[in-house]
Amino acid sequence: MERLKSVNIFSDFRQKIVLTIEQLAADNELPKDLDSTRVSVDAPREASFGDLATNAAMVLAKPSGMKPRDLASVLSEKLTELEGVVSVDIAGPGFINIRLDHDVWRGCLADILSTGTAYGDSDVGADEPVNVEFVSANPTGPLHIGHARGSVFGDVLASLLQKAGFSVTREYYINDAGAQVDVLARSAYLRYREALGDEIGDIPEGLYPGDYLRPVGAALAEQFGDRFRDAAETDWLSEVRLIVIDAMMDLVREDLAALGIRHDVFSSERQIVEAGKVDTVLAGLTERGLIYNGVLEPPKGKKPDDWEPRPQTLFRATEFGDEVDRPLKKSDGSWTYFASDIAYHQDKFARGFRTQIDVWGADHGGYVKRMSAATKAVTEGAASLDVKICQIVKLLDQGEPVKMSKRAGTFVTLRDLIDEVGPDVVRFIMLTRSNDAPLDFDLTKVTEQSRDNPVFYVQYAHARCHSVARMARDAFTELEDENQSDAELCRLGHEAEMALIKLMAQWPRIVESAAQAHEPHRIAYYLYDLAAAFHGLWTKGKEETELRFIVENDVDLTRARLAMVRGVRTVIASGLQIMGVVPVEELRG
Repeated sequence: MERLKSVNIFSDFRQKIVLTIEQLAADNELPKDLDSTRVSVDAPREASFGDLATNAAMVLAKPSGMKPRDLASVLSEKLTELEGVVSVDIAGPGFINIRLDHDVWRGCLADILSTGTAYGDSDVGADEPVNVEFVSANPTGPLHIGHARGSVFGDVLASLLQKAGFSVTREYYINDAGAQVDVLARSAYLRYREALGDEIGDIPEGLYPGDYLRPVGAALAEQFGDRFRDAAETDWLSEVRLIVIDAMMDLVREDLAALGIRHDVFSSERQIVEAGKVDTVLAGLTERGLIYNGVLEPPKGKKPDDWEPRPQTLFRATEFGDEVDRPLKKSDGSWTYFASDIAYHQDKFARGFRTQIDVWGADHGGYVKRMSAATKAVTEGAASLDVKICQIVKLLDQGEPVKMSKRAGTFVTLRDLIDEVGPDVVRFIMLTRSNDAPLDFDLTKVTEQSRDNPVFYVQYAHARCHSVARMARDAFTELEDENQSDAELCRLGHEAEMALIKLMAQWPRIVESAAQAHEPHRIAYYLYDLAAAFHGLWTKGKEETELRFIVENDVDLTRARLAMVRGVRTVIASGLQIMGVVPVEELRG
């Protein structure tokens, strides 16, 4: 089924400006073959400047051999002839500000009403395959609050990219080939013996102490009886390891499902290693002269006491933008995690993903350059890797740090957080800061009914839209058409009404720009701004009766304003849909 494409007033006018430039070139008023790729159309910094602003004269002045203001003057003369343009002004060194007729914006509102929550859908992604790998926590226990941020970020980014027309695959990479899963197996083995009635005492340091392994131990006892009770580790380690990894991944899937997250693909590091993909990929790099035996310099600025120069198998990461070359083998001769990760990213490329997005935790910042370098190397520059680092989340209650979870033993679990405030609150609040900024999650503040609580403030706007519609139907029995398809939108013309409609019309542009920048927090910011504008107009109506949504003795004006209110509700619902948050029709204290 073909996607409906919403009216994007900004991209539409950009296209008109580019066509105007081409026409001027055809008329020999400008040089031919000017590159218009850097021409943009945005909302002006201040509404008083106009409705649209373009940098066309600024970016094309040099190649056209003209001064920016002179080129702006030539363009402005032609732009005033475009349908819907009321005026064109030149500002500063050559920016062009355009003011549009109110009917253009009323047409955008009509598009919102006819398109519904599909408003904002775009084909800018051109169905390009994109792999978004996120969460990818070691399968050693329940997800914690730090994972919550990356989980939400990755899932919402995937939804945003889908709305912008990309073909998205959500992927989870299971790190199940390293030493940490052996530690997990040993920890589960202790719980197995405990389930058999053995006294295990305190969990030794270095093993996982959480209660979440008790059910796994009980399941092992039921499956094996006392078969492994006194057996050597070599007899049970591999079998217990597989069972406990599966159990932990079931736990992870359950926690993610409680947050409304489901992955399309689960890739296993162990399977990649066992299939020989690491050996194959690194052999290819060796043939290209990108792997060599060498000695690294000590870390810059300091020389650790235990550092000693030794020959290592190294990847020439510096040839692809990294600061130093990187080791591929441990001292025991086994591959490093980095080696496996190189093979994994090449595997994603082999599956058709030229655009790869990895969502990592704050402790992986130092790993970005080497992985970007490796991806360039194994794909010979054909794939791009964008790593999004999610900074730490501090869980507070009335400003005080929250104590650790008994179930996890050492941290607050994701499930604890969901049970406390609900999945919608978790999802929204995790996007109220850019991923690269730390986030405070205060359990008290996120449940307050105030403007300072963004999830409440946006949901309140959506619920208020429903409330206005209900009150209007009580006031006018003839208002049966909930969509207000016959509304006379020409009755809308007050400056405050037009400002709200113009903000709604920015939604397709917000979707495209946020998707292309891989910044889903822009959706939360926009929804808050739209909610604030709507609440502000509602408050104006209390003070200025002529601005009230329900106008006594004027059903046609009321119908037009209800259409505007429905537009707000539709755009908010469209945004919350991307965020995976259920819009509410009524708020209860």
